[in-house]
Amino acid sequence: MKILIVEDEAQTGEYLKQGLREAGYYTELTRDGVDGLHEATEGDYDLVLLDVNLPGIDGWSVLRSLRRKKPQLPVLYLTARDSVEDRVKGLELGADDYLIKPFSFSELLARIKTILRRGSQTQEATMLEVADLQLDLVRRRASRAGRRLDLTAKEFGLLELFMRRRGEVLPRTLIASLMWDINFDSESNVIVVAVGRLRSKIDDAFDVKLLRTVRGMGYVLDEPEP
Repeated sequence: MKILIVEDEAQTGEYLKQGLREAGYYTELTRDGVDGLHEATEGDYDLVLLDVNLPGIDGWSVLRSLRRKKPQLPVLYLTARDSVEDRVKGLELGADDYLIKPFSFSELLARIKTILRRGSQTQEATMLEVADLQLDLVRRRASRAGRRLDLTAKEFGLLELFMRRRGEVLPRTLIASLMWDINFDSESNVIVVAVGRLRSKIDDAFDVKLLRTVRGMGYVLDEPEP
């Protein structure tokens, strides 16, 4: 999942960016309202964390503009503006939630998961596509360039995880917890072997490689940049 953070306070912004990445989310950080609105409008994000007191244009104006251009994009206000009037205003403008600083990071994660879960339930896809790679979730079939791929149940699940989070670098710890329900053991090669087998099936016979290793970070599936 991709999260955009629009926060002008440097320490808070870096704290959020690092914490969310460690929790398995791909994050980008902008520090003013103008850049935040542009990035949220032009980028492909699943959620925006938005401050109110921003240079350029404030968070109220960012959300007004964003709701005209991307009415379905979830937005969570994260701000020190703690009056009842401010909270009501934020929700009336179309925010999905409103969290006041200082905040508990565990509470923030819980609210993010709730918002994203709510969105996935209303926009559930039955076919996932990345370039010429297709995953039919109803018939449980995978194909690339029209060629059927013979995947095990575990490989199918792993590919679904990568395709749902296309463009995200997924750490081995996150893959282990989601796919094997285990704590990651740095000495184990379970993840390396599983990803290697999947990669051989979806990439080896094709010129364009979609699944790659990001050294020291994890794995990502996406179309390569031109």
